[in-house]
Amino acid sequence: MARKPATRSKKQDPDSALVEDIRLLGRILGDVIREQEGVDVFNLIETIRTLSVRFHRHSDEQANKALKKLLKGLSADESVKVIRAFTYFSHLANLAEDRHQLRRQAAQERLATKQEGSIDLALERIRAAGISNQAISKTLAHSHLSPVLTAHPTEVQRKSILDAERSIAQLLQIRDQIKDRAKAFHLKKDVLCERELSDNESLMKARVIQLWQTRLLRVTKLKVVDEIENALSYYEATFLREIPKLYAQLEDRLGNQPVASFLKMGQWTGGDRDGNPNVTAETLDYALRRQADMILRHYLTEVHYLGTELSLSALLVDFPKPMQELAGRSPDTNEHRMDEPYRRALTGIYSRLAATLKTLTGGDAARHAVPPQNPYTSAHEFLEDLKIIEHSLRSHSAQALVNQRLRPLIRSVEVFGFHLATVDLRQSSDKHEEVIHELLLLANIENNYSTLNELSKQAILLQLLKEARPLRVIGANYSSHTLAELKIVSLAKELRERFGSDAIRHYIISHTETVSDLLEVMLLQKEVGLMHGTLDTKSRIDLITVPLFETIGDLRNAAPIMSDFYTLPGIANLIKRSGGEQDIMLGYSDSNKDGGIFTSNWELYCAEIALVDLFERLANSHNIQLRLFHGRGGTVGRGGGPSYEAILAQPPGTVRGQIRLTEQGEVIGSKYSNPAIGRQNLEALIAATLEATLLQPTKPASAIFLETAAQISQASMNAYRSLIYETDGFAEFFFQATPIREIAGLNIGSRPASRKASQRIEDLRAIPWGFSWGQCRLTLPGWFGFGSAVDSLLHQSSAAKQKAALALLQKMYRQWPFFRTLLSNMDMALSKADLDLAALYSELVDDVRLRKKIFTALCAEWDKTVHALTIITGEKQRLANNPILARSIRHRFPYIDPLHHIQVELVRRYRAGHTDERVQRGIHLSINGIASGLRNTG
Repeated sequence: MARKPATRSKKQDPDSALVEDIRLLGRILGDVIREQEGVDVFNLIETIRTLSVRFHRHSDEQANKALKKLLKGLSADESVKVIRAFTYFSHLANLAEDRHQLRRQAAQERLATKQEGSIDLALERIRAAGISNQAISKTLAHSHLSPVLTAHPTEVQRKSILDAERSIAQLLQIRDQIKDRAKAFHLKKDVLCERELSDNESLMKARVIQLWQTRLLRVTKLKVVDEIENALSYYEATFLREIPKLYAQLEDRLGNQPVASFLKMGQWTGGDRDGNPNVTAETLDYALRRQADMILRHYLTEVHYLGTELSLSALLVDFPKPMQELAGRSPDTNEHRMDEPYRRALTGIYSRLAATLKTLTGGDAARHAVPPQNPYTSAHEFLEDLKIIEHSLRSHSAQALVNQRLRPLIRSVEVFGFHLATVDLRQSSDKHEEVIHELLLLANIENNYSTLNELSKQAILLQLLKEARPLRVIGANYSSHTLAELKIVSLAKELRERFGSDAIRHYIISHTETVSDLLEVMLLQKEVGLMHGTLDTKSRIDLITVPLFETIGDLRNAAPIMSDFYTLPGIANLIKRSGGEQDIMLGYSDSNKDGGIFTSNWELYCAEIALVDLFERLANSHNIQLRLFHGRGGTVGRGGGPSYEAILAQPPGTVRGQIRLTEQGEVIGSKYSNPAIGRQNLEALIAATLEATLLQPTKPASAIFLETAAQISQASMNAYRSLIYETDGFAEFFFQATPIREIAGLNIGSRPASRKASQRIEDLRAIPWGFSWGQCRLTLPGWFGFGSAVDSLLHQSSAAKQKAALALLQKMYRQWPFFRTLLSNMDMALSKADLDLAALYSELVDDVRLRKKIFTALCAEWDKTVHALTIITGEKQRLANNPILARSIRHRFPYIDPLHHIQVELVRRYRAGHTDERVQRGIHLSINGIASGLRNTG
């Protein structure tokens, strides 16, 4: 257990402000609990808190025994109240940590210290390498960076809770501003400051009362529309404001060089139907309409405020002819505005936007100076009107009026269009095969498509891509599955026409295993008119067909499949005519569940290198550009970890200004709920992409590094699969020693936790697999297997060879970003694990012999992995190189421990038949609290 650090004076301790905020929020929460629940409940919670802190920070075994005894004896009612208290404390501590992170960043900026992961430091390094602003601008003009928000069943927060917590975060910021103002006046006693702080605390208390009296859990299963609304809340909170600010920052740092709109958002909510029967054509239509509604209302608000600001008179200023014509086209005939061209023009623009809103979404604008009329046919048309205003303002020395609101608005239109974010379509390859099979069967073309070998499938698909006729037979009785799939693809065509071509650009194929998986989706596009012409003509196709390679076997076949695909006659030319872009998605989750963390990352690394080699040849012959799409999750075991380091650790040549990556689960909330924290995370993505592209910090690994990594990977996978898939009873241990079954019953996602109704590890989705290991604090997917691999490498030869092998591993850690980042992520996973708590969960396993056998194996691998990290990195303490996370764990983890103890006790009661609603609610609340405290468990 972590020990309490040596006490330092308040002036010396850089975290004193954090401690002060945590104490303030804890005191407010305590006051609310005392008032709402009574003194006895408050005293109970305070006793539990004190005992947990004593044990966690001072290894006080007496406190530990007393804590266990107290928690085991709680009634169901008491358990729920205690869980709610510690869950909310975790939430509040997270807010305090975020505030402190921003506080420390501001302190660094005052000292003119550029921070790792910032745009300023990235540009400084790039310029130091002799790269000009013009070259940077040119690189960005050909770049594409896209964080993609996905809906996955680990986002446990309700929007009501998120909104209240955002308010508390804002109040913490205001509190800092009040204190800073008082310091600036050097007053010993500032009555005004004290009054403002008191008012601020009262507002915080109101929000905490709101939290305490708001239901933490959903009472019904989360629907797809709920996931869509949750995702949209992050645009409102962060992306709509912060993304234009980031562009402005880049423009300012690059002088007068133009900055292309290379950073754009992506979405899976509403379009990801892989394993989710609840995603339909209706939800896709809803997603795009809601996105359009949000962005158009944002534009309407900004245009309204521009109109109030741009009161410039033609009696005082000369306006260029295009501006006069724009004002002249406005339906605004108000005599009070006849000498105010900007206001007249903006009234006309507002009326056109209002008409656009009505046309695209059916919604009505809030204000109407003139009736809605003449809707815009595209976002580009709206953009051109705004640029006329911008040019006019600059023409009469009013640039200052451009920067405040018009410049961000223009950038917003370039980035968000009328669609807000690109929605990806995703479906499993076997579902497409079912559709093609039925289409060919009913068209009397092929009766047994699904049973054909791969080459026969390719031959028939290529032939059909060359034919102009559709496959569907009028009046034929198609299955509901085929009709639903065709309806989705048909709707995609409609939505692109309505909202713009960027509304839907990618069709992702889960479980891509063959070339025919790609051809099937291209044929579906042709069937609905998303392919223009036929394969043997000068045709083009609208949606980028994106293979998703997930398992270890799939990753090994990625380059061969893509090579065979592009070898097919007509394919390369078709892709070139369609824009020359080829996205390939790499899945981090299933590969980890398949072979463990090291092997998963190694196979991803090898697949990327092979794909880069292939597409370098294709770039030379057909000018086709590769863009890798990284399906990263929240946990380390699913590709989680700091995005900045992850991008810089990519193999050489894999970024080149092109990268998409998923943001999943509760990580979305921790990264983007707070606008300032959200901007930091977006800035880190930009900085890493610039550095990886222009500086190419990752050099090709030496042959001995690659050979050694391959050896570690094989040994690691052997150890992993030996336990997970080859040890009798492991599945039984997993389902009993983790709350996986209880997680499946929690209303935290619209998608089932398992692909099939079984207890086979193979059928379990990778997300609840990782989530469950986080709940029981083993974090197994984030480290298991590496220790055995290193142990076998170091103990297979003479002492001299062992010493040389260790020296090589240490050199790999120092010199190879891939290896160093992977070990850093394992270090993070181990730091969030706790064997004492894991042992507590293992007691839920009925079979004592099985429990001891499996848990002993887990502990042995834990010891090996910890030892391996220690001797390779030279660091005896976990997180020695990550003081921010170490601080976070020190402050938060004592308050998570009680949640684990209560969760285990309630799970034991529930499985014994005590299915009281309060017991079940307590379990689900504890899942929420633990996930919030760990922050990246999904």
